[in-house]
Amino acid sequence: MALAPSICGVILAGGFSARMGRDKALLPWSPVAEGTPAANTFLGATIDLLQAFSDLVIVVAGKNEAVIEPVAYAHGGFVAVNRQPERGQFSSLQVGLQEVLNRGRDAAFVALIDHPPVLPSTVETLRDVFLSSGPDVWAVVPEVRRGGELVHGHPVLIRREMIEAFLRAPADATARDVEHSNLQHIRYVPVDDARVTTNVDTPQDYDRLAGSDLISSEKRF
Repeated sequence: MALAPSICGVILAGGFSARMGRDKALLPWSPVAEGTPAANTFLGATIDLLQAFSDLVIVVAGKNEAVIEPVAYAHGGFVAVNRQPERGQFSSLQVGLQEVLNRGRDAAFVALIDHPPVLPSTVETLRDVFLSSGPDVWAVVPEVRRGGELVHGHPVLIRREMIEAFLRAPADATARDVEHSNLQHIRYVPVDDARVTTNVDTPQDYDRLAGSDLISSEKRF
């Protein structure tokens, strides 16, 4: 019988947050009125979430290393630094996935800091599908129906074969390029969680999130 893969969490948090105007990793979670103490942050809540379903959590920082390190360490996460974050999110993905292999793990949840933490049931579903799938499934990806179409989101859970495909890709590649080259190895998993496709890139996005019903189902971490 094959051994179950050991899973890391990887949070890509090394962007410049230019459109937000402040570091998205430090946005209050759940959203609160300005000046009101927050129970948590996007980063802290996402670490807490992934820790429940993985061996350890790696946060990929960029130029914001000094700002987010205290949050990562306070929540029991580890930090890897992308020394060239200007190369884009794919370079941070490669840094994080290399750290997964360096730490002797062979599977990874990959989460984006510009998404609110998804529901624990979503992460549990992805993990259960992943562990029950055969070796030909290299990745499980959540999908939700939005309007009349299916939309794919995050976090995704990938095994070693997909990790290595990302690491072998050229510097100018994107995650989508690699995924499209390996569609036969990806399993899409329907979930009832609109957060998997909710991007928070601007103050307006954050305000809409705060006023949405996506918060009402939150069990605060």
